[in-house]
Amino acid sequence: MSVDFNTVASEFCNFYYQQFDSDRTQLGNLYREQSMLTFETSQLQGAKDIVEKLVSLPFQKVAHRISTLDAQPGSPNGDILVMVTGELIIDDEQNAQRYSQVFHLIPDGNSYYVFNDIFRLNYS
Repeated sequence: MSVDFNTVASEFCNFYYQQFDSDRTQLGNLYREQSMLTFETSQLQGAKDIVEKLVSLPFQKVAHRISTLDAQPGSPNGDILVMVTGELIIDDEQNAQRYSQVFHLIPDGNSYYVFNDIFRLNYS
């Protein structure tokens, strides 16, 4: 069965950012022990370390607004590469911060997990 990678990418990102914005502690199920996160200049591997990093970020409230979302098949094995740009509203700040994020999604049964996650704030 052929997978619509654009639909999977869109649904994944909507779920990921909704979960991130409401309760970052629950993101662990989206990662595995071999998963890697590059967050700005920090690199972490494994679901536990990744979630600890995300939970430790110095803000109480955050809202992601997706501006662009591009997806491509990542390999003949069903992987999906996702590139997101958008804005973050942090702790009710008036000025949004721009960000870019890349996900490499790997099929896992009827769902996907994040193998690679690269996040970077974009400064003008």
